[in-house]
Amino acid sequence: MSGYEVRQRVGDWVLTAEWSGADTQGGPQRLTIEPAEDATGRDVARGVTTTVLRRLEPELSRIIEKAQEATGRAQGELEALAEQARAELASGRLSDRYLALLSALYVGASNRGVQAPVKWLGDAVGKTQNTMKDHLKRARKGGFLETVADRKAGGIVTGKARNLLE
Repeated sequence: MSGYEVRQRVGDWVLTAEWSGADTQGGPQRLTIEPAEDATGRDVARGVTTTVLRRLEPELSRIIEKAQEATGRAQGELEALAEQARAELASGRLSDRYLALLSALYVGASNRGVQAPVKWLGDAVGKTQNTMKDHLKRARKGGFLETVADRKAGGIVTGKARNLLE
């Protein structure tokens, strides 16, 4: 599944919460409750009863809180990258550092499940969507961003880009 997943063991059970995208501000789209591999207790033989569900509920609340905290941190990291990219772009040229920042920002937004990452990118750095497409092409040609699949958003930030960002 692409998105975000948290697994938590509670007694003889494993609770898995899954979000379809990287945004975890709402609850999970899927919950799975299954016996742990080494479970031997009577609870497993009786199945998922209301008693088991009551025991799992506090853990589910903690899982959702953890997921929301992680999403908040990821959002903060993207905002910091966008600020750096805007500052770098203010120099008036497309520097290698800017292209590396742009690549990391684009991949990060795509991985978070942003619906229209190129438009989002334009909004984030203050440029048009067409300008962002051109800048992303330059990032690919410059060896800062690799494409993962034809016509699919996202990609892979290259080692060259990561070295510039460290």
